[in-house]
Amino acid sequence: MSDERIWTAAVLVIGDEILSGRTQDKNVAQIATWLDVQGIRLREVRIVPDDEAEIGDALNALRARYDYVFTTGGIGPTHDDITVDAVAKALKVAVVIHPEARAILDRYYTTRGGLTEARLRMARVPDGAELIPNRMSGAPGIRLGNLFLMAGVPHITAGMLDALTGTLEGGAPLVAHTIGAWAPESEIADVLRAAERDHAGVAIGSYPFFREGRTGANFVIRSTDGAAVAACVAALTVAIEAAGYAVTDGGI
Repeated sequence: MSDERIWTAAVLVIGDEILSGRTQDKNVAQIATWLDVQGIRLREVRIVPDDEAEIGDALNALRARYDYVFTTGGIGPTHDDITVDAVAKALKVAVVIHPEARAILDRYYTTRGGLTEARLRMARVPDGAELIPNRMSGAPGIRLGNLFLMAGVPHITAGMLDALTGTLEGGAPLVAHTIGAWAPESEIADVLRAAERDHAGVAIGSYPFFREGRTGANFVIRSTDGAAVAACVAALTVAIEAAGYAVTDGGI
């Protein structure tokens, strides 16, 4: 893995149910966390409806900009699961039945009512695609070059990510450490800026909250250099305490 190049990714969330608010997306957070460990930075997330043209337009825009693109949703057995068709159209390839996917589904549904036409839809892939194993529900995910078509159901996506672990080229993984203080963010903004300025390659995220009638904030210090993170945490802790606020390691 290269420590110099920053590898990037985008997530394209597909589904009318996400946009309507009927379903809350949980995949973005777990994909972002997984990507960090692979040394890949999640740079953009888009949400589009179940519409072939919109899926295709968003997909082509993201593919042109990032090293990897992950889609979630729309690869199931029903008529509105159109991700495969939209992707194939965007890439200008045919949709085919993947023989290995068909065999997997055939085995999975042997004791579950058999492989119906609806279930066979889950064996359809853009021509040239490989499969991403799915040990949870049989139907595999789909990989086509730097494009990954994942399930919309979070625990199934988690299993697909597990199967992909270590297979993508990336850079150095991010190291992160969290500290917290019952301090108004505005009162220590200068402290945060100075700490980030004095520690090259380190980024500090500030996340304010209001709890128990009090204002506080958690600070996440991130870098690919663990020693730099530790040094910044130590310096930031001293500076916040000097400003009159106790610091809690691990956050509040």
